[in-house]
Amino acid sequence: MTDHVVPLEEMERDALTELVNIGVSRAAASLRKMAGQQVLLSVPSLEVVTRGGAATLIRERESGELVAVRQDFDGVFSGRALLIFPESNSMALVRAVAGGALSDMEAAELEDEALAETGNVVLNSCLATMANMLQRPLTMSLPQVVRSSGTGLFELMQVGSEGGVVLFLYINFAINDRDIRGYIAMLMDLPSLQALRVLIAEFIRRVIGDEV
Repeated sequence: MTDHVVPLEEMERDALTELVNIGVSRAAASLRKMAGQQVLLSVPSLEVVTRGGAATLIRERESGELVAVRQDFDGVFSGRALLIFPESNSMALVRAVAGGALSDMEAAELEDEALAETGNVVLNSCLATMANMLQRPLTMSLPQVVRSSGTGLFELMQVGSEGGVVLFLYINFAINDRDIRGYIAMLMDLPSLQALRVLIAEFIRRVIGDEV
């Protein structure tokens, strides 16, 4: 395996991207209700990379510190999900989600709570949608807000070997015309990735069978 990209079949990648996009569209609808503002979310690209590769991708795009909402998930495939933003964008997100004219002090006091709630909505929507469409249950931990460099984020999970992989998603995130770029990362060990690929293959067969 190379240091960066883990090969996926084109159909697997397309199916995964479709599942995640359905999940983030549901997350956008939930955030729209929460914030009372227009919310646009999309996933233009998806990669499965090594942990080192994920850190490199982040480092190439973000020079500053990062803030992430972290939730562990467990089921047929298990791992850790992260919703990641540049720390410089976090206040814009808090103001967008909280609504109203917040002072700097009020925004700072609400920051972790608003970030955790946003992360909980987005990650739960993505993973719940995947679980439902793959017909397997997943359980999720409560959200935690962490701040770190890109490398630090991907070292937080003890995969138990160097073979851990990251399902790495770029997201376009806009609330009321504020453009807030971000990333979703799902850290898994190789057995979990293999279990996910088996479920995706079953999903593809179901979809193709329904279309025939």
